[in-house]
Amino acid sequence: MARIAGVEIPDNKRIVIALTYIKGIGNVLSAKILKDAKIDENTRAKDLTSDQVNTIRNVITEHNFVIEGDLVRVVRENIKRLRDIGSYRGLRHAKHLPVRGQQTRTNSRTVRGNKRMTVGSGRKPPAMPT
Repeated sequence: MARIAGVEIPDNKRIVIALTYIKGIGNVLSAKILKDAKIDENTRAKDLTSDQVNTIRNVITEHNFVIEGDLVRVVRENIKRLRDIGSYRGLRHAKHLPVRGQQTRTNSRTVRGNKRMTVGSGRKPPAMPT
């Protein structure tokens, strides 16, 4: 397995897909990186030479893409800034509710967690008669 930006990329996938395992690199950015590195998108990750892997690393570093730990830190700082200034979005983040205007009456289980608040939910099944 090749290690790029601290992430082990899978061997059996095409390199354009394997690069998307790095946080902050999607399909479009992966294709752009490979185009700059002059590597075919259809090659498998296990078929890359060490020179090609180093070329990919160099392209990522020279373009200053925000990836992995730096990206997580930037997002966390942005959310903290919204909470500190007391904006509506910051309050929604603080309450663990959807931020972008989604309804909360029925959906939003991903953000709120799968806690059911109705009477019948979560009830244990009745005991079997003996």
